[in-house]
Amino acid sequence: MKVLVIGGGAREHALCRSLSLDPDVSALYCAPGNAGIAEVAELRPVDALDGAAVAALATELGADLVVVGPEAPLVAGVGDAVRAAGIPVFGPSAEAAQLEGSKAFAKDVMAAAGVPTARSYVCTTPEEVDAALDAFGAPYVVKDDGLAAGKGVVVTEDIEAARAHALACDRVVIEEYLDGPEVSLFAITDGVTVVPLQPAQDFKRALDGDQGPNTGGMGAYSPLPWADPKLVDEVMELVLQPTVDELRRRGTPFSGLLYAGLAITSRGTRVIEFNARFGDPETQVVLARLRTPLASVLLNAANGTLADEPPLVWRDDAAVTVVIASHNYPDTPRTGDPIEGLAEVAAEDAPDAYVLHAGTRREGDAVVSAGGRVLSVTATGSDLAQAREKAYTAVARIRLDGSQHRTDIAAKAAGLG
Repeated sequence: MKVLVIGGGAREHALCRSLSLDPDVSALYCAPGNAGIAEVAELRPVDALDGAAVAALATELGADLVVVGPEAPLVAGVGDAVRAAGIPVFGPSAEAAQLEGSKAFAKDVMAAAGVPTARSYVCTTPEEVDAALDAFGAPYVVKDDGLAAGKGVVVTEDIEAARAHALACDRVVIEEYLDGPEVSLFAITDGVTVVPLQPAQDFKRALDGDQGPNTGGMGAYSPLPWADPKLVDEVMELVLQPTVDELRRRGTPFSGLLYAGLAITSRGTRVIEFNARFGDPETQVVLARLRTPLASVLLNAANGTLADEPPLVWRDDAAVTVVIASHNYPDTPRTGDPIEGLAEVAAEDAPDAYVLHAGTRREGDAVVSAGGRVLSVTATGSDLAQAREKAYTAVARIRLDGSQHRTDIAAKAAGLG
């Protein structure tokens, strides 16, 4: 099977790493990729937002499957263009991807499907914003209705900061604050059958102790020893299957990866948000624990035959990912700094710990930073404490001037803090 992965972040590196280990994959390409992905897949240049260009590349390569990684190409309809060329695609249509592309659309779908979520208002004027903020009170939760690369959500006690964010957006969703721990649960679906993956927890805040600004994610771990063993079944029944059924009922079937961001509140499980693709950094830890070869699962989802797929098999190991970010992330990250120590991790820590590239590029023989989140260091172990120790041992080998990372990823879950 020839597989083309679209994107160039740590999520796509994790996908490519898993696909490269699949004996059914005879050729693996990534476009545009990054310096790390080049070690496991052949890179091809492409504008990931240009559906015609992606379809032409997939046709040229004779791809049997195209996996669209990031949200922006999905919302832009890249998957539709590739499907129109007769090539199976793992990833929803532009219409179905509005589940992530529009918070207001997602709320409408949840209301119709009876999916439990936070009470909310959709606001387009300053008057509506003020009324919504007053109705809910602090902490204020303000979400840009559209895509915002993980930076469109503000959760704050400061009403002026909440109002400023709301007024900077064309349309916002203002909702009640949901208490309780958060859980990320992925599900693969062909629009009818839904197959849940293992849950994970990520860390959105930039600094230890969940302090600092929201980011795209500074680390993650799986499994969740504190979670109810019935959680996945409950979310399947109350959230995932009803959402997929409602989208199909609307004539916009969702095929691909459905991500549910959940809050385990005092009143029960509630949906914080949906994404239409694998989430970063949770993908890194979930795929690290998946024993089932990935390619056939994705192809069956793309072809509408997911019901034929045998049950997924998981490793008992735990997995932890720690994100290394560049200087001044998430504000105005500095780029172009050389990265050292990658070879040391490969020599000393593999296969239990490895580095996935997010924002990197190659300059001659050097690898340099090229984004806010630069690397994800992922490790597995017999339990979270061991996986965490291996991850941070590898992190310590990497040298990137001015870089930052959280030191408390999975510490509480591992019983260490």
